[in-house]
Amino acid sequence: MAPRQRHAFRLKSAPAGRVATGGVLTLLAAALLAGASGCADTSSGDDQSAPDPTATSAPATTAAAAAPATTTAGPIIDLKVTQIPGGPRESTVSALRDGMTAPLLPEPLVSPIDVLSGGPPPDGIPSIDAPDFERASDVEFLQPQEAVVTLTLNGDARAYPVQVMLWHEIVNDTVGGEPVTITYCPLCNTAIGYHRQLGDRIFDFGTSGRLYKSALVMYDRQTESLWAHYTGQAIAGALTGSQLELIPVATVAFETFVAEHPNGLVMKRPGGFGRSYGSNPYVGYDEPDGRPTFFGDVPDPRLPPQTRVLVIRHGGAAVAVELDTLQAGGVMPVDLGGVPVVAFHLPGTATPIQNQQVAFGRDVGATGVFDPTVEGQLLTFVRMPDAASSAGPGGFTDDQTGSTWTVLGQALDGPLAGTQLEPIEHVDTFWFAAAAYDPDIEILAAP
Repeated sequence: MAPRQRHAFRLKSAPAGRVATGGVLTLLAAALLAGASGCADTSSGDDQSAPDPTATSAPATTAAAAAPATTTAGPIIDLKVTQIPGGPRESTVSALRDGMTAPLLPEPLVSPIDVLSGGPPPDGIPSIDAPDFERASDVEFLQPQEAVVTLTLNGDARAYPVQVMLWHEIVNDTVGGEPVTITYCPLCNTAIGYHRQLGDRIFDFGTSGRLYKSALVMYDRQTESLWAHYTGQAIAGALTGSQLELIPVATVAFETFVAEHPNGLVMKRPGGFGRSYGSNPYVGYDEPDGRPTFFGDVPDPRLPPQTRVLVIRHGGAAVAVELDTLQAGGVMPVDLGGVPVVAFHLPGTATPIQNQQVAFGRDVGATGVFDPTVEGQLLTFVRMPDAASSAGPGGFTDDQTGSTWTVLGQALDGPLAGTQLEPIEHVDTFWFAAAAYDPDIEILAAP
């Protein structure tokens, strides 16, 4: 495969800080540690969890959403995915096992004392390295409003249920013939995808058991360098400073994915791990007045630390938008370093890290970010009245042609039917993470 051009999202080195005081395991981390050691649940994890009777969200039907007549079925992808494995272990000093400042290693990008143990050992939270899939229209274990992480490469549409990602955090996969890694960090509430190839080297990733600024630290199994999940950059080890190419992904309601991609592939619940899929070990964590655990610093005071924000990053520039601001208007045009982009918000997706049952958290909606230019024409958009994922596909129209668009950027009808807007890499996350990894990030106000 030809080498890819990398985006230069560089992690800013933090000054040597102090280890967080009172660094005891919180209840949520203890629950995850118990799960990592196989003690949280002795079931197979294959049964659908019952709804939490204390949930405040309105109950939803258990049937998978049917594909609407206006949505094209799309190509049928083989359920059996041929995986591209990572390369062999290389003869390098291991930052994971020998330490971030071990002899012969480059100077790390961050202070080692700011990289904290989250409790589980390396791979104590096991990655999924050979995922199995089923057709989206056949899935029965997901609620319509339940969050899935989705991406499409070379016509291959995939969805990774967050109820599974909560317990594994990393999936090494091959999508559209390309080796990729999909990650989800519950503590910073962030899903990010990467191409796991650098030049002619292919990597796969595992969980290190460590956290930087309350965000997942990965390691690659080829050099055992440490990587910041939030940026996709190696922060310690033989590959220090290396940057993975980020893939635009979106976290949307399952019904949104199945409506647009009924033939798309949805990752199954894996067997043999003894995880309680469908339950949430971080009950009550997703609250704006909450405090991040394992942060080791003072959060940026411009917003409450666990305020939900949309971070848009493209071409080395980045901005943040409060989710409440975007939710109120539904659409926000953004000038990102002189490049026009547009952000969408569609109600109907449940937060997975609030309620005991993943599917029944409060409605935080879904976001999409795109290049609004089609065939040289700059489009402007509005969200349709009462638009929500439960109302079916669509939700947005453009002022120029009146075409109807989905939160995943596809035109369903009108003069531009069948057109796909180019997705822009974005992150739904908590404010403390956005500011920790980019201290100078600008918060955009409503237009």
